[in-house]
Amino acid sequence: MGERPSSHLRVREQDDIAIVEFADRKILEELSIQEIGEELDQLVEAGSAKLLLNFRNVDHLSSAALGMLITLNKKVKEKHGVLKLSDINRQIFEVFKITRLDRVFDIHESADHALASF
Repeated sequence: MGERPSSHLRVREQDDIAIVEFADRKILEELSIQEIGEELDQLVEAGSAKLLLNFRNVDHLSSAALGMLITLNKKVKEKHGVLKLSDINRQIFEVFKITRLDRVFDIHESADHALASF
């Protein structure tokens, strides 16, 4: 289980799954969203075909962040990988429901549930 240092993400490997936690409570700024997107792309390019994004620490998410997640989802699918999301708070989950992204993403109540479903 190696940890890679990052300004926005904490990544740890469990089995062949990259578990990603966000360091920022608010993912709103264009620049940080871009950096997060690049860091996640690097994970996928480096061969992490199974990604779990844990939103436990996140209180706010902008629409640009949702766009970045959609792009990430496409890249993961192109690599025949799997992307799962977990621990999304109620407010953010409402946004996923309104935008119908709850049907696009595989969303789990907890990281443990998500890990068990890989």
